[in-house]
Amino acid sequence: MTTSALAGPAGQLHPPAEETHESGQFAEGLLHGDEQSFAAIYRHWAPLVHTLAARTLGDAREAEDVTQQVFLAAWRGRSGFRPERGPLGAWLVGITRRKTVDALAARTRRTELAAAAAHVPAQTAEPKPGVSPEECLDRVLLADELAKLPLPQREVLCLAFYEDLTQVQIAERTGIPLGTVKSHVRRGLHRLRRRITETYGPTGSGAAL
Repeated sequence: MTTSALAGPAGQLHPPAEETHESGQFAEGLLHGDEQSFAAIYRHWAPLVHTLAARTLGDAREAEDVTQQVFLAAWRGRSGFRPERGPLGAWLVGITRRKTVDALAARTRRTELAAAAAHVPAQTAEPKPGVSPEECLDRVLLADELAKLPLPQREVLCLAFYEDLTQVQIAERTGIPLGTVKSHVRRGLHRLRRRITETYGPTGSGAAL
């Protein structure tokens, strides 16, 4: 199914007419927990869900995350689907709208956290009682290198380093999918190791990263 086939008047999205009968069959299978029916629902409706999410979010990767969340919610909440209240497509669109709103709210939280994280370097530069000059220097250098990372990576690493949060806790705090958090941590640490090694040498600050 192409996305263009879903475009209706005034930019609204609707299922192609030939899918109406099939959707009824898919809906019945969904209500009975049939995985083959659910797979067919995903194939038919994922382009629509992704298009709706991408139009609102303006980010294809975020739209992919939302699409996965929509169909996960549909499967888990299939007992709440009522065919007599409306077609399957309308139900999925409703879930999409809610998940997109959640994604926008999570984006706002990430922006706020990033703004807070921007103050971390200045805080870590202040000497503290009982901290050796070497440790203080390490913290300052680490904060400086963190500030140079892409925003998503800097955000999750700051939460891990300075608030001692686990990856699961970071996902819960920010609303970022756990798989994305793990990816940001992995890439961020790789960048930090490379930058610190290039700048300070293999025995410099951050060798334990």
